Parts: sequence; C-alpha cells; structure tokens
Amino acid sequence: MTSYVPPQPGQKKLGLVIDLDTCVGCHACAVNCKEWNASGHSAPLTDFNPYGPGADGVWFNRVHSYELDDGGAGRTVNFPRSCLHCEEPACVTVCPTGASYKRAEDGIVLVNPDTCIGCKLCSWACPYGAREFDEDAGVMKKCTLCIDRIYNETLPEEDRVPACVATCPASARHFGDLGDPDSAVSRLVQERGGVELMPELGYKPVNRYLPPRRGRAGHGEAAELEPATTGDLHPVLRWLDRVLSR
Repeated sequence: MTSYVPPQPGQKKLGLVIDLDTCVGCHACAVNCKEWNASGHSAPLTDFNPYGPGADGVWFNRVHSYELDDGGAGRTVNFPRSCLHCEEPACVTVCPTGASYKRAEDGIVLVNPDTCIGCKLCSWACPYGAREFDEDAGVMKKCTLCIDRIYNETLPEEDRVPACVATCPASARHFGDLGDPDSAVSRLVQERGGVELMPELGYKPVNRYLPPRRGRAGHGEAAELEPATTGDLHPVLRWLDRVLSR
C-alpha cells in the first residue's frame, strides 16, 4: 500500500465542530452540501431514481436521529455524519494507488479521481462510514470541506466556509483551524467539552462534537439507556450513548 499521509504535517488542521445540543435535524446541511458539490470540486454527485422508490446517490453529509429514552424524559439527538479528516486516516493508508491523500498544508483528506480505481478499500477501512462510492463514475468521493469555497477569494470572507456551515439555521456547525488552540473553534471545544468520535480507534479525527447539555431531557438530567440495549447499537451510536450519558 502507498500511504499519502504527510510525514511532517503542518500545524493547520481545518475541520468542523458540530453542536449536538442545537442541531435540529433539518437536513439543511446535507441538502446545501449536495447542491454546492453537485457542480463543485467533486462534481457530479450521481443520483439514481431520485424521485422514486429505492432512491440512492452520493451524499457527503448525512444526518441520523438517535432516540434517547422515551416518555417525559426522552429526547431526540440528531447526529450529522461526514468525513472527519483524521490525522491518521485509515482510508489513506490502505489506498493502493495513493488516490486518497491528506494535505500537509491544512490537513484536509481528499481523493484524486484520476488515480482512484474504485476498489472501495478506503470505504471498508473507514470506521465512520464517511466514504461515498459514485456508481456512475466508478470512483470514491467524500467531503472536501468545500475547498472550492474556503479558498475562493472572489467570495466575501464571511462566505468562505463549507456549504453545510453557511446554511445551518441553528448555527450548530462551526468551521475553523483546530490546530490553533486560540481559534474560535478550539475555544468552543474547550468551553463545551468537545469530543472526538471513537478516539479509542486511534485515527485522531480532527472534527469535534459538542455533547448535549445536561438537564435538557425532559424533567431533570439526560436519561441513560439501559446497558442491555446498547450492545446491539452501531459503534457510532454506542459512542454517542456514552457521550450522552456522561
């Protein structure tokens, strides 16, 4: 395998901070991501039978809803999922052609469609389910943090953020340099106890999630799931359950 992880990565680590307390699950981030990237860096984003049964296609951002308990103490937590731009990305280290690579200058993980052979090894290696295979083009695609927006100097500075961040009506998504401890996103992580997604795997995801605040699940504090129910959950949801139950 050919690893395209920079041996001496730069200090800059661009990424997202997502607030699980304020995300309302409206899917605006997913829709605007789809709209922007359908003609952007990774265009096109193929759709199959989009208006009929069995619709399928390429979505860089997906939102899942997680029910925590029920009754008066219950609440719904919405969990947006996309590429986490890991510091040690498994998707990059397994790529046989070097099509998947991590940039030294900003830490963004990208795919070169000209050298991707569509073997899907990266999607199998990614424990977060963040890779999207374009059946029509025969190549893997993924979140780019909208590199064609964030570095586009023809846009007003306030618009140089990923499409998902620009459109979030609840301001649940934040973008910045998580390698800078003094950046707005880093301060937000410190203030709210932002966490990695499944840190025990050792891939060091750059993106962070802000856990729901305690005391907002109906009466009293956030309810915990019974231990017997968590064993059947997807690993991502088991992680989320631990975060919610802290």
